[in-house]
Amino acid sequence: MSEKIVQFNEEIIKGQIKELVRGSVEETLNELLEKEAESLTQAARYERSEARQGYRSGHYDRSLTTTSGDVTLHSCGSGTCPSKQLS
Repeated sequence: MSEKIVQFNEEIIKGQIKELVRGSVEETLNELLEKEAESLTQAARYERSEARQGYRSGHYDRSLTTTSGDVTLHSCGSGTCPSKQLS
C-alpha cells in the first residue's frame, strides 16, 4: 500500500504559478495606469465631459521585466495626456 497514487511535476506547477503571478501583475498595473489616466483627465475613456482636463491619444506598449517574466504595460500615447506633461 506504499505505492504513489498521485504524482506532481514540480516544474510544471512552478511554471503555472509564475504565469499566474505575471498575469496578475500585468492586469493590476494596467488597471492602475487606467485609473491614473481617468483621475488626471477627470473623465473616463471615451467620456465627454465639461470637466475634462486633457485627452488621450491612444497608447503604446511598454515592456517591464519582473521576476515572473515580462509584463506589457499600456502607457498613455503622445498628445495632451496629462501624465505625459508630468514626466
